[in-house]
Amino acid sequence: MKTKAVIFAGSSISHEEAKKILKGNYQPPVKRFQLQKFIQKGYGVIGIIDGIFFDRAAVGHREIIAAMDAGIKVVGGSSMGALRASELDAHGMIGVGKIYGWYRDGVIESDDEVAVSTNPDTFESISVPLVNMRETLKAALAAGLVTGEEHDSLLELAINTYYPDRSYLGLVKEGIKKGLVPEEKGDTLLEFCKNEEVDVKREDAILVLETVKKLLEEA
Repeated sequence: MKTKAVIFAGSSISHEEAKKILKGNYQPPVKRFQLQKFIQKGYGVIGIIDGIFFDRAAVGHREIIAAMDAGIKVVGGSSMGALRASELDAHGMIGVGKIYGWYRDGVIESDDEVAVSTNPDTFESISVPLVNMRETLKAALAAGLVTGEEHDSLLELAINTYYPDRSYLGLVKEGIKKGLVPEEKGDTLLEFCKNEEVDVKREDAILVLETVKKLLEEA
């Protein structure tokens, strides 16, 4: 019998885009008590990209361990998947991508690094994740658009902004207002952040899909 895969996504990568990489059963971001249903239905691989954060609805460690104990391969990366993989890789969960590595190595620790505000109908992100801001500001520094001091100040501002309120427009405007970056740099910096954003969550989501695809081919 052919091995089946279920993927929980929608914020880091849309289901439409994901289906171009991997055919499978795509579900909205994972919530507590959802995995049991797919264990019972005989799925061989579970891919966790996105999930619900910050409350009792978040997918539990025991649920993931139960899936692995049932012989299911569980792959995580990008968002909730990266967070849970960094906590459960010792139990056999497969972690992939840059963000998973950051959590595993203690480079980042807070859940709010990957949390976003989403459209309740489409699950699409309507705020910018801090991990993307980190990489995009690093790219702006490398491109010579900001100094080291400006980079550090803007990153600190981003870290201290409540996750649903994070946006490049808000960051640049507030940065100018607080004197962290000169006003004459504002338009160029904002244009760079919007057009040259390093979408590390999307990149890692693609790695999850490619890893699941490989596991299915090997099954």
